Amino acid sequence: MAARDAAGVATPEFGTVGILPLGRPTFDVPYAEERLGEMLAALAAAGAKLAGPRGLLFDAAATRAAIHELQAADIDRILILQVTFTDASMTIEIANAFDLPLAIWAIPEPRSGERLRLNSFCGLNLASHALGLNGRKYGTLYADPLSPDIGQALAELLGGGRIAVPARTDAARVGGVSAAVAAVRGARIARIGAHPDGFDTCAYDKGRLAALAGITVDELELPALFERAKSAPASVAAGLRGEADILLSGLETVDQAQLDRSLRLKAALDELRGEGGYDAFAIRCWPETFTEYGGAVCGPVSMMGEARVPCACEADVYGALTTLLLQKAAEAPAFLADLVDLDIADDTGVVWHCGQAPISMADPGFRPQATIHTNRKMPLLFEFPLKEGRVTFFRVSQARGETFAVIGGGEMLNRTMAFTGTSGVVRFDSGARKVLETVIGSALEHHMALAYGDHREALEAAAAELKLPVLRL
Repeated sequence: MAARDAAGVATPEFGTVGILPLGRPTFDVPYAEERLGEMLAALAAAGAKLAGPRGLLFDAAATRAAIHELQAADIDRILILQVTFTDASMTIEIANAFDLPLAIWAIPEPRSGERLRLNSFCGLNLASHALGLNGRKYGTLYADPLSPDIGQALAELLGGGRIAVPARTDAARVGGVSAAVAAVRGARIARIGAHPDGFDTCAYDKGRLAALAGITVDELELPALFERAKSAPASVAAGLRGEADILLSGLETVDQAQLDRSLRLKAALDELRGEGGYDAFAIRCWPETFTEYGGAVCGPVSMMGEARVPCACEADVYGALTTLLLQKAAEAPAFLADLVDLDIADDTGVVWHCGQAPISMADPGFRPQATIHTNRKMPLLFEFPLKEGRVTFFRVSQARGETFAVIGGGEMLNRTMAFTGTSGVVRFDSGARKVLETVIGSALEHHMALAYGDHREALEAAAAELKLPVLRL
């Protein structure tokens, strides 16, 4: 029941809320601090009594210290403030440290055409997936702290509502033999480097993959890729530079030594593919390509994708399989993207990645540009908005420990570029609200593949042949 203040007005009873504001210093810290201040003000206005740090927790040591302090305090619930993107490692530590109601609040940011300054939604996506795998109940909120109805939303969240509920899966609606499945049976995927810590979305089991479609995964090491790239003949690197120069404007504006190193990664991947007969790659793209090698793999990934050799970021093996299967169903390049925003009022979402979509997906009215990674400041990345048209979304998911197919459709809209890199504004067939509820409620992975055209029937047939239930996005 609600308490009443001196004037007899009902006030919410949340108890004491232990807050943990998570952030990463590679994002826009001043902006993140500004938004955190707005979140704290909204919580205060909603009548929440808060305990815990009022500043951003940037690393494991600071987060663990804050957990320890809250364990000694008299609190009634835990609220993670997902101010910027973070991996899910600290979220799981927080969940395991408290036998209390748990909720996560993430916030949108303007579609400015500039860098993703926070990427908060993606952090929520990773956190929900990890919590789902761990069987933990959690509430979620994705809302602007300055929105007019934020008080009501926070009251629901802190009152124990807005609990993530999985969407129902059903049997595939189309049976028969799938040409796409036939094309990927026995496929070979090279996983180069392990997935980053806290990216449970990218974990996989070799045995389950083999049982699913006879998929073989070879586990290779990043240093070996780097050595291959460094030893690539100068003539091969020059040829790749020539190819990139045809595709992009602005190659001369980026650091030329870093550009050369980046393009050599394409040469190394081509060589590996020839030797190992690989159909797709899953690459640990950061931080080592920047910190140890000195060039981005994003541009080479775009070029490989256009040549129909999918390369999944963050060593996402199921992402590589997903993209390969969609590519075969579409008979066209596919793009493994992050969902980074959903705007209920506009009824649209934004799909994005650093700069690696196949270049045939570029808006024909925009000249693709060479650029640098927004956080790591190295080339080569491809930058362009996605062209308008019908698109299909797909994921072979392992959410909540089950294997199923996620299939959806939408229209990529003719909008200005939402964020730097490769991004597109999409209107999903089921609507932005339903997609938000499904992705977070079902604890889906943060990577989804998209291809142009309507390929849902072919993917339903593929799911039926693989004996996978279907979640319709």
